[in-house]
Amino acid sequence: MLQIKTATNADIELIHNLGKLSFYPTYLPFISEAQVEYMFDMMYSHESLQQQMNEKQHFFLIAYLEQNAVGFISYELNCADQNACKVHKLYILPNVQTKGLGKLLLEKVVLEALGAQQQSIILNVNRYNKAVHFYKHLGFCIYAEEDIDIGNGYFMNDYEMKKILTA
Repeated sequence: MLQIKTATNADIELIHNLGKLSFYPTYLPFISEAQVEYMFDMMYSHESLQQQMNEKQHFFLIAYLEQNAVGFISYELNCADQNACKVHKLYILPNVQTKGLGKLLLEKVVLEALGAQQQSIILNVNRYNKAVHFYKHLGFCIYAEEDIDIGNGYFMNDYEMKKILTA
């Protein structure tokens, strides 16, 4: 049975661990190990996760399958005053991918966004990430490419994707 729960500061360690188990397998096929480690430390340190939750107003939802945490999504309402919901993270453990869990988490965020009268959902995804096809299948369109300087000589080479919401 699948359950989706809203995360709190008490779940930071769990999100960090889920992130480690899913982030590395996602990016190591096309990004160097040094860059993956740098990115993970930047985005998933306990301090960074706490800042995302408390200062940046990112909401985290954790998916549980048979009472085991198997993935999470984070999102922000009214991102950059665009009346858009931005999905910042969506990761599912590799051994349970393709079971529809990512879709269910995203559908939950769509409901939250509609309830907050957001006009669209936006996200960034690495151009070489197989998740691009997942997002297209769920109605997202690529509207821009972006190369984000994240420091230390590294860049995130992303597509910006958007899905228009209709009630």
